[in-house]
Amino acid sequence: MSRDLTHFNEQGRAHMVDVTDKQVSQRTATAYARILMEPQTLTRIREGKMAKGDVLGVAQVAGIMAAKKTSDIIPMCHPLPLTKIDIRFEEHPEVNALDIYGTAKVSGVTGVEMEALTAVSVAALTVYDMCKAIDKGMVITTVCLLEKTGGKSGDFVRGGGSI
Repeated sequence: MSRDLTHFNEQGRAHMVDVTDKQVSQRTATAYARILMEPQTLTRIREGKMAKGDVLGVAQVAGIMAAKKTSDIIPMCHPLPLTKIDIRFEEHPEVNALDIYGTAKVSGVTGVEMEALTAVSVAALTVYDMCKAIDKGMVITTVCLLEKTGGKSGDFVRGGGSI
């Protein structure tokens, strides 16, 4: 195993990285997901006419809950005392898409990229779940990190046009 891979021990087996001696810093991460759907599905979401209820409200709460539980489902993630989670939605009727943005913040010793990515992924899955009765062809695409700040590795901003 390469010595550069921090999630492997001396035996080449996975382990949770020791962050005991790392400096506390303010860390943020924003992730993105897009879900493509039929035009009538997007209209029904906007108009609040989905049989299961308020799609965006439920997806927002699901994304927040998922961010808080990231370490329970991603094996090597550290549990974090998140200080902020925000989920935002943006409609794009011209391409029959709903964009989901999730931002997570923490004052801690490790980053929140996985929490932001988990938040948008679960929010997108929740949209699918709440709309699948009328649109089983929805496609969740382009789940990615848009930016992160803080920590030893410094800031990251996805270059323009790369999503």
